[in-house]
Amino acid sequence: MPLYDTHCHLDFAAFDNDREEVVAAAQAKGVERFMLLGVAAQQWPKLIDVCQQFSAEFRFSLGLHPYFIEQHEVEHIKTLADCFESLSGIAQSQCKAIGEIGLDATCAKPELQLSLLNKQLGLATDYQLPVILHHRKTLDELLKAVRNAGIERGVVHAFSGSYEQANAWVEQGFKLGVGGTITYLRAKKTRDAITRIGVEHLVLETDAPDMPVCGYQGQRNEPQRVKLILDSLAELLQESPNELSSVLWQNSLALFN
Repeated sequence: MPLYDTHCHLDFAAFDNDREEVVAAAQAKGVERFMLLGVAAQQWPKLIDVCQQFSAEFRFSLGLHPYFIEQHEVEHIKTLADCFESLSGIAQSQCKAIGEIGLDATCAKPELQLSLLNKQLGLATDYQLPVILHHRKTLDELLKAVRNAGIERGVVHAFSGSYEQANAWVEQGFKLGVGGTITYLRAKKTRDAITRIGVEHLVLETDAPDMPVCGYQGQRNEPQRVKLILDSLAELLQESPNELSSVLWQNSLALFN
């Protein structure tokens, strides 16, 4: 029952003291692949270094996350393009997407956010890469930008919208990232959308060290808990975890080529 954590931040300082143990614990739960996300230009070198340490299991993306908008400059778009051009060997084969990018209504500088997003969507087109999208109160605005850019492959990280929004993203060619949110019974809108949309449009993710699953509030999240998310999804869909994991694994491989 192979599992793919399609969204985690194992390069973050929260894992500096026990990264190998965290990876081993996840592998013991069946997690065979990990996608790590770029968030800022200053972070990319460490991200790439960590991924090369675990070369067989790790993949990564590079991007400018709106949450870190105060760290970003317009010139970082050129830095990003230069980074893609300079990748070689193992790192080149591990780089599978542009992300984590997007729009966040709770963060500053909305005009700069949108400008950086559009430029990164352009790079995704240039390099023929999927995008990994962050959203907060911006799902519809984000979809408009993606449509305008002609992007038809990617994942909406931590999807938390309605069924109608889910369907619009699926029609655009996107997968929906299913994380700890669905383990909370109060997340009725998200659980309803995920139940109705079809497992062929879903991928699993933890967002470790963030977005803890139910029962682990206040604790550092870890990739091993993707198994708990799978179990919650199986219960929600009334399907076998084994059968679900097979479909979700193939979804993830197809998404990241």
